[in-house]
Order: sequence, then C-alpha cells, then structure tokens
Amino acid sequence: MERCLVPMNAESFFPNNIKAALQNDPPGEWIPSVPVNSIRLHSGYPAPQLVPSKELKEAVTQLLEEEKDLPLHYIGSPRIDTLKDWVRQRQDVRGMYAKNEELLITAGACQAIDLIARIFLDKDAVVVVESPTYMEALEIFQNYTDKILTIPIDKDGLQTEQLAELLAERKKKGLTMPTFLYTIPTFHNPTGTTMTEGRRKQVLELAEEYDFLVLEDDAYGELGFNNNPKTLKSMDSNERVLYVGSLSKVVAPGMRIGWVHATEKFIQALFWFKKDLEHPFAQATMATLLENTDFILRLRNLSETYQKKCQVMLAALEKHLPRNASWFVPEGGYFVWVNIPGVDTEKLLSKATEEGVSFLPGKYFFLNQTEGAEYLRLSFSYESEENIAKGIEKLGNVIVSKL
Repeated sequence: MERCLVPMNAESFFPNNIKAALQNDPPGEWIPSVPVNSIRLHSGYPAPQLVPSKELKEAVTQLLEEEKDLPLHYIGSPRIDTLKDWVRQRQDVRGMYAKNEELLITAGACQAIDLIARIFLDKDAVVVVESPTYMEALEIFQNYTDKILTIPIDKDGLQTEQLAELLAERKKKGLTMPTFLYTIPTFHNPTGTTMTEGRRKQVLELAEEYDFLVLEDDAYGELGFNNNPKTLKSMDSNERVLYVGSLSKVVAPGMRIGWVHATEKFIQALFWFKKDLEHPFAQATMATLLENTDFILRLRNLSETYQKKCQVMLAALEKHLPRNASWFVPEGGYFVWVNIPGVDTEKLLSKATEEGVSFLPGKYFFLNQTEGAEYLRLSFSYESEENIAKGIEKLGNVIVSKL
C-alpha cells in the first residue's frame, strides 16, 4: 500500500518573530542591477586604487611565514590580540579611552549593529532612527521590532529639537520610551551631513534625561576633508553610548573588521551571543597589515583623494542638474544626497542605467519609503574623477529629459 506523503510546510517551523521579519523586503533589495561598463555612482565602496591589495598580499605572506598554521585555527594567532590593542590605541587617540574589557572585535560594523539589536530589542522595544538612515541598519532593526520612530535630518544632522519634542510627548502620554537612538553623526550615510557639536551635546543630555542608549555608527568618522569632529563617545561621561567602528571604509570592506566600544557589562552580553562567529584569519591579516602601515598617512591620502572627487561631483551637479535640484555639501565621507522635486528617482534609475550611470533611489533610506521618492544618493568614493564628471552629465541629461 502506497503512503500518501503530505508536503512539509516549512514556514510552520518558524516562530512568529521570524515570520514577521520575513515579511520585510529581502536584504540587499536596494542594490541596483547595473549593466557592465556603467559608471557606478551607487557604489559605497573605497576607490579600487586605494584598497591595499598588494600590501594585504604581503601581509598574508608574512603572517604565514612567521606563524605557520596558527592563523588558520580558531583562535591560534597572537595577532588577534594585537588587532584589539591597535583598536584600543586608536580609540584612545580619538579621546575614547577604552579598557580591553570594553572592546569587542566584530565581523564588520553590520555584525556589531546586529548583535546590539539582538541583546537590546524585542517586539515591544522602541528604536529611534534618523530619517533618512543607513538602509542595512534599518533592515536589521526591522528583524527585531516594528516599533521604529524617525526624526528628520537637516544640514546640521539630526534635528534634536524634534527628538526632544517626541520624547516629551511620549513620556507625557505614558508610552514606551526608546531603548536606543541609532545615529550616524559624522559624514552621514546617505546625506553626508555632520551633526553639530551643540546637537551632539543635546543628544547626550536627552539620553540622560529620558534614560535611553545611543548607538553611534562612525564608519566614516576618520574621513573628514579638513577635520574630524569629536565623537559622541568621546563626549559621553555616563556610558550611554555604544560606539561602532569599522575599517571597511579606510582599509578594505571585504576584510570584515569592525568593533564595539561600550561598558564592560554590555560587551560581555554581546560576546555571549557572538561566540566565535568571526574571522580569525582576517583579523590576524589585518593586524599584520597595520603593523606595516603608516595609518595617519593613509588617512591623509584617503581624505585628500575623496575631497577632490567630491569637489568634481559638486561642480558637475552645479553644471548639469536642473536649477530646482538641491543637495547637502559634505565635509567628509563618501556621499552626496540630492533632492529633485517632481522626479520619482526609482523610475529615473531604470532610464539612467540604460544611459550608463547608476545611483541609489532615496526610498531605501526611509522607513516610510514614499518620503524618499524625490531623493537619490550619489557616491564619489568609487569612480575616477573623469567618470564622476561623465556620470553626472549623463544623469543630468536623463533628468532633463524626464521633466
């Protein structure tokens, strides 16, 4: 007698929180399909010539010659501790004095953000984010809670007066207060803006008054064209700030080296869930590379290169975009954020890629995606100065044809 097999319902095995998270857009949905040889103004990557591929090859050779098989074990290489020491010293230089127990090396900034979300958020937790904000952080938070509140950004960063009003109103109504505020205060992604020092102080004052934490994402914080503002962490005297740093933008993103600097109790909890989900060979390789690198000189070269590229992009925008378009002028980082009234930038993208240039539509950086319909993010980091100028000219022609 043949048995009648009932097809397994895979989704029935998922708990409710996972079912809810899977209703969101898939991770990376925002990455455009770009034809070969297009000018990639959507790519938030380091310039290819600035990625130290030759030096990394030499670092791998040195590492294996000196340590043999040790870097290929789980925790075999002593250079893993060396990397943590380097990070601690770099934090100290920037006024964020850290003990070893207050640092956790992670597989990039995204793992750091995800771990923080994992230990602090559940379905009832409230998070405040900037609007717009880094789309991958938004994707992470939506995996844990749907209670996400947004505060707009202007040329001076997060509008802290609006944050103060929101917090006061929620307290008055007896509503759940935020667990943390997620912010990119320096050379923001996607807007390129930098929060003023006065607003930074107000963020910390509000965190103290309303008893919430601050998750500071500082991925671009050392890429200032003229100077690098003080971090929120360096201004924090009450251990409210969980600082996330990264070497992705200043060395190589594929190495996946990031870190969290926070109070020891928080680091212990993060470590508990991170376990050994890291890349020991990458960490040991990075430590070897940094041993042989004049990091201050490297930062200077990066900043000078990106400043020139940014200036080329801004000049091309002035020349080729319609008069009603506007943008923030960044003081560092990778990005220019453009507003084009009356233009749906998602629809614009398909025509732009046909003409050989790409960008990221603004919708992906907003919780309410309709708010981003007339915005787009341009990156000046990846392409050459010549291609940046050509790409903006192509983009301007496409925009004019749509108006």
